[in-house]
Amino acid sequence: MTAVLGISAYHGDAAAAVVVDGRLVGAVAEERFTRVKHWAGFPSEAVRSCLDMAGLDAWAVEHFAIARDPRAHLLRKALYAFLHRPSLRLLRDRAMNRRRVSDAASALADALSLPVGHVRSRIQWVEHHPAHLASAFFVSPWEEAAVCALDGFGDFVSASWGIGSGRRLKVMGRVHFPHSLGLFYLALTQYLGFARYGDEYKVMGLAAYGAPDFAERLRPLIRLHDDGSFALDLRYFRHHTGGVDMTWEGGEPVIGRVWTEELEQLLGPARRPDEPIEPRHEAIAASAQAIFEEAAFHVLRGVHRRTGQRRLALAGGCALNSVMNGKIRERTPFTDVCIQPAAGDDGTALGAALSVSHERLGYGRSFTMEHGAWGPAFDATAVRDALSSRAAELARAGCRRRDIDELEDRAGWAAERVAQGQVVGWFQGRAEWGARALGNRSIVADPRRADMRDIINTKIKMRERFRPFAPSILEESLDDWFVGAAPDPFMVQVYPVRPDKRASIPAVTHVDGSGRLQTVSRSASPEYWQLIKAFEKLSGVPVLLNTSFNENEPIVLTPLQALDCFLRTRMDALVLGSTVIEKAA
Repeated sequence: MTAVLGISAYHGDAAAAVVVDGRLVGAVAEERFTRVKHWAGFPSEAVRSCLDMAGLDAWAVEHFAIARDPRAHLLRKALYAFLHRPSLRLLRDRAMNRRRVSDAASALADALSLPVGHVRSRIQWVEHHPAHLASAFFVSPWEEAAVCALDGFGDFVSASWGIGSGRRLKVMGRVHFPHSLGLFYLALTQYLGFARYGDEYKVMGLAAYGAPDFAERLRPLIRLHDDGSFALDLRYFRHHTGGVDMTWEGGEPVIGRVWTEELEQLLGPARRPDEPIEPRHEAIAASAQAIFEEAAFHVLRGVHRRTGQRRLALAGGCALNSVMNGKIRERTPFTDVCIQPAAGDDGTALGAALSVSHERLGYGRSFTMEHGAWGPAFDATAVRDALSSRAAELARAGCRRRDIDELEDRAGWAAERVAQGQVVGWFQGRAEWGARALGNRSIVADPRRADMRDIINTKIKMRERFRPFAPSILEESLDDWFVGAAPDPFMVQVYPVRPDKRASIPAVTHVDGSGRLQTVSRSASPEYWQLIKAFEKLSGVPVLLNTSFNENEPIVLTPLQALDCFLRTRMDALVLGSTVIEKAA
């Protein structure tokens, strides 16, 4: 048995994943423990949790795969510094980050109580983008496919592509710093007043409300080249000059403003975070999404020309743009697309471990990711302890609770309450891997109620009203409810809801008639499938509104976190393992 521990550190969404004999055993992001979104730094708790999930002692880990390579592209970095003379602050910040990454052995040794020398002798460095590519291809069901990664930056690269075959990946092309599609989208996200790390998804949601009236103004910001690559018009960006503050050492990551005043001259005044959203902002969001898609599809069509493949394994932060993902089969020659749920930087921990297992150790491929439940699980004792510790709070809230051992009965209990208009927390099994709740740490509600989106956004999630919710649908019912959709258990693709079905599920149909769907199969997600099936028996609708079990925080991980979220919000009921809880009416 050979265990490889993959680690993504000193970047947003720090995470760990453990692979044994080429098969994924466990994966989790550090934010689930620290309760800070996109937590950056070293993922000590995630590392320990992965070993617990694998039942391994730290001494049993053969290789520590770090999803960075401080030596990557050194000549290119030196040439860039010589030609462009970036600020001393930029050079200092990058040097500090490189030193932290290079000394990851010390942090890992502290986390696992191992000698530094023992850890250092077992470290394998995997460059950021190859780790992205590995995270997508090596979990796919295919022996051969095109691979592509699109993101902000990692190890001086923002886009890469090539071909995966068996146990090997061949990188055929790259786009280097300072050009980046992720950076383009980040600049427009900040310009629109969404300043927190990871807020790009808000722009994607807002885009559905506007028309791309500013597309012609934004199109020159990305120059598309005949070989499938691209370049930014750097007059509109300041990340390459050293004028951007970035913090990655711990806590929530922060990135300073990356756009220049030229962008305001082009589009008008930027929106401040406290200002209302106006039609102009909606139009700019729609335009940013449209130009991003044009550039991304240009790259993907180039990847197809270079590889000749019809199947695509896609990763990188840009692969979380579910609106774009749902159009790939329509706008490019690719007929099949695989995107695993942690396509962002957390996924590089998985990719690094798989790269070492397959490419360096030669393990054959016998693993396909069919579900996202790769995080920690909690037994009945943990649930009882959580209930005991919050007994007084539950009593004050007038909660009634009982145990329902049979899954079918438990699902029926929850489905009845959803059908009555209640909002129900659903906590089952292992935590999800990636940015989305996929039915193990979810809040569910009735998609038939047009007011349900506003109810959850204002009374539970405490977030912007324009933010949509996802439809979770029984896989066998997909074609009856969506147009041109492919099964997607990871909620990373958006497709049109059939026009004749939109009035039936208004709470999960976005303003443009689309939905970011999640298909649920009985074999991969039996508990969640049973819940949706029970709701279908009551309502005739094989769809539930699904949103992550949280309130302006990372998705809950433990039973106690679930209870606390339930108690402090206006959620009506909770299914916590085999225990069901209902607040007084």
